[in-house]
Amino acid sequence: MDPQQQQYLRRQLIKHIEGGEAFLPLEDILPKIPFEKTGVVPADLPYSLWQIVYHIRFAQKDILEFSRNPEYVAPQWPDDYWPTSVFPENHELWESTVHAYYKERDEFISLIMNPKVDLFEPFGHGEGQTVFREALLVIEHTGYHAGQLVVLLRLLGLY
Repeated sequence: MDPQQQQYLRRQLIKHIEGGEAFLPLEDILPKIPFEKTGVVPADLPYSLWQIVYHIRFAQKDILEFSRNPEYVAPQWPDDYWPTSVFPENHELWESTVHAYYKERDEFISLIMNPKVDLFEPFGHGEGQTVFREALLVIEHTGYHAGQLVVLLRLLGLY
């Protein structure tokens, strides 16, 4: 793939990671969540807004760490990927989780946009994964859970 094609591909991955191509960007969802509603679990659903936001952030961070750290050790699935409480401990934890999501997303975007990073070169660790594959994983995972957030917001009368 020539450099111009690779640059185009990098920009497309970023557009999808940021959302708005096939799913609502989290920038459009998260501001609609009042803190007092973060722990509400609508009838017959297994999760709250907090649990989904925590999970999106944790999984994205896990993928980022796997992508840039050859000494990566996987967290315990599923226990580490979901919070134990349906409600964040306090407003500061909610805010810091949202902030960390954006910060780590920007770090992942920087990794993708780094021209020294070959999108298709398998990592020296793992089972043949590449930055390209991990970017697709972030896109798919965030898109899936962004849809869940919108459903919860609708059920709570917030969207």
